[in-house]
Amino acid sequence: MLRDPAVKYRPFPQVDLADRQWPGRTITQPPRWLSTDMRDGNQALIDPMNAEKKNRFFDLLVEVGLKEIEVGFPSAGATEFDFISGLVRSDRIPDDVTVQVLTQSRRDLIEKSFESLRGARTAIVHLYNAVSPAWRRIVFDMSREEVREVAVAGAKLLRDGAAAQPDTDWQFEYSPETFSTAELDFSIEVCEAVMDILRPTPEAPLILNLPATVEAATPNIYADQIEYFCRHIRNRDSVVVSLHTHNDRGTGVAASELGLLAGADRVEGCLFGNGERTGNVDLVTLALNMYTQGVDPGLDFSDIDRVIGTVTYCNNLPVHPRHPYAGGLVFTAFSGSHQDAIKKGFAAQEARNDEIWDVPYLPIDPKDLGRDYEAVIRVNSQSGKGGVAWVLQQDQGLKLPKRLQAHFSRHVQALADQSSRELNAADIWDAFRATYRLEDGQPIELVAWDERRAPNGDRIFTGTIEVDGTQNSISGRGNGLISSVLGALHDAEGVELEVQSYAEHAIGQGSNARAAAYVEATGPDGRTHWGVGIDEDVATASVRAVLSAANATRV
Repeated sequence: MLRDPAVKYRPFPQVDLADRQWPGRTITQPPRWLSTDMRDGNQALIDPMNAEKKNRFFDLLVEVGLKEIEVGFPSAGATEFDFISGLVRSDRIPDDVTVQVLTQSRRDLIEKSFESLRGARTAIVHLYNAVSPAWRRIVFDMSREEVREVAVAGAKLLRDGAAAQPDTDWQFEYSPETFSTAELDFSIEVCEAVMDILRPTPEAPLILNLPATVEAATPNIYADQIEYFCRHIRNRDSVVVSLHTHNDRGTGVAASELGLLAGADRVEGCLFGNGERTGNVDLVTLALNMYTQGVDPGLDFSDIDRVIGTVTYCNNLPVHPRHPYAGGLVFTAFSGSHQDAIKKGFAAQEARNDEIWDVPYLPIDPKDLGRDYEAVIRVNSQSGKGGVAWVLQQDQGLKLPKRLQAHFSRHVQALADQSSRELNAADIWDAFRATYRLEDGQPIELVAWDERRAPNGDRIFTGTIEVDGTQNSISGRGNGLISSVLGALHDAEGVELEVQSYAEHAIGQGSNARAAAYVEATGPDGRTHWGVGIDEDVATASVRAVLSAANATRV
């Protein structure tokens, strides 16, 4: 890299728009959406989609709710032409969906485009030519006038092609390609020259698509360009201003959002941001950003994993684990502090009386996208007590007291450090059972028990326990069940424990519910011993918790 990049690269010029209005606006409704997955997305694939994948992708786009779909470039080859004409002939295009095809400004290509759509109920033909200085100078060696004439000639061919097929409701789109790096006055001049030929009206508007073909500036500059264009284009009510951003600088979504604030009506992009180089704007992220602001985007991603499955199959490209909203890890927290905040957020959410979503670190409810909460918190060496407790609550229904969370998390931390990997729910449950002696084969095991009240109100515990393989009868007296069990263990086995805290809760509901009990006790040496009991009967769970704590003194 250069120490002084200014000798090689120039800063992008600002737009002279002192009274810009877009910074004070808010997105309150969705734009018209167009998917260009089957054109821009397909041309960027190592292995372009075959007919089977194209049909599968088209069906997905319809199901998601796309009403405008760019289905290809008919003159690119037989595969493209046959697919597009096949959609029309087989009547696979729903009545509320309009297909779009892309063409350069050449007679043979335009005629091929119209031929591919013969018999369509309605369709959009999208004409483009590049207008920026670099393309005029380097690629085409053309003057401004020559570039404008290319656009005008193409517009005349669109007009004539539509007239030759009057049974189709034709719509037109024109893109001054490389708009974001072109002079604004020239882009407007070319667009108005096209308008002079096609004569749009408010009832039959022309789509003017303004591409950031290569993202070369910050998103605010693109927004200024869009607002300037919207203010200065003639007959604004007769055009639909469309955005087509790319992600070369990593801000394609932001550029589209600010472009909508600046007055645009429509957005073109791809699912999960596929496209040349760093990709087209991601329609999923853009739509769900609106959704999290309370705006219905009009697109349905309520089963996002199925959408991912189809897109990855058709594109043969993965969705990154950190991809917004869709990645496998975007709703997952490993950090202890994050886990604690999320756990508390879910508890607060459950306790509230309204539906407003307000959970730390989760800008959207995963369930709105068809995800569950099981993978929201995952455990590794960076995790804390809240994360471990969350996994046990979600997987086993256990609601550990806070001090028990801290006690067990140290055991999990040691296991994670030792294994040097993520711990799954089974790992954590196995560790919990071992730590709190829930498995068979413990030094002291419960065989049977009963209790009764003495005339003075004391509780009398009688039971049979197995100690190191030998069954013994024990009994004890206390002011409650827990103290009477402790009394019996003291008299029979010399166990000395003083209870510091006790908690219990139901696991599940109805006739299949079980109970969990937790005992925190200290021995004569001041050490804390935790016991856990789980049983269909809450009293038996309490007895088992005391025996679990007693077994801890034998370790």
